[in-house]
Amino acid sequence: MTTLLLRLAGPLQAWGSTSRFVQRTTENAPTKSGVLGLLAACEGRPRNADLSDLAALRFGVRIDQPGSRIKDFHKAENPNTGRVMPLSDRYYLTDAVFIAGVEGEDEFIKHLHTAVTAPRFLPYLGRRSCPPSRPLLFDGSLTDQPLETALQKAPWQASRWYARQSARTATDNPPEPQKLDLLLDCPPDQTPDFSLRDTPLTFDPRHRQYAIRGIRTGHTQAPPPHDPTAHLRPTSPTDPQSGPPQPAPRAISADATLTPPNRNAS
Repeated sequence: MTTLLLRLAGPLQAWGSTSRFVQRTTENAPTKSGVLGLLAACEGRPRNADLSDLAALRFGVRIDQPGSRIKDFHKAENPNTGRVMPLSDRYYLTDAVFIAGVEGEDEFIKHLHTAVTAPRFLPYLGRRSCPPSRPLLFDGSLTDQPLETALQKAPWQASRWYARQSARTATDNPPEPQKLDLLLDCPPDQTPDFSLRDTPLTFDPRHRQYAIRGIRTGHTQAPPPHDPTAHLRPTSPTDPQSGPPQPAPRAISADATLTPPNRNAS
């Protein structure tokens, strides 16, 4: 089995699971239907395409930066007829960063990785008005680790300002590693912590259908930031790997007269 990890970061995100009519809500983390829709867009699948292979993938999310919830009062009008569409409240997550992962058969996951590298349709973070602000793929996005292990070990993708703010507000001295929430597909033989109707059966706009998915929650510590100099060690003049010790330069007084050598001396 292979796992594909995606970095979902943007000024706005919206991951609805029960949005209807004039109240367009968002969950606190990406939904399975939203991420699978993103992957289907990268592949170039039409909306009425079969989704059984995507829906069978194991899905999980790590919340690296929870962001804040905001509301937008939305009004739309047809420019040709002047007809005013129903007013709506639309909710978004702002300044949020997530890592979403899917686990499945090697060839299929590698195919999805290739599709994300060169997407057929523009990927977005839940709604068309929410483009990603950072690349979806990062070093280690494609891994042979199990989904939960991959989410635990992936580099922390939070913004630098958020990491600095978290360190300043920590009460421990020294501060403990940041704790990150995990949301994973619940195995069939376990009891889920909660459920969402967000497993897509079809994206056909004439009759979208979703199945209920059990979700298990967990926590992990944010991996430390990568230090490219961690393997280096200080050297000393007597270190055998640094060569023989070099003589110290001789000090010369400011009023000394430098006499060139006499090359004609016998």
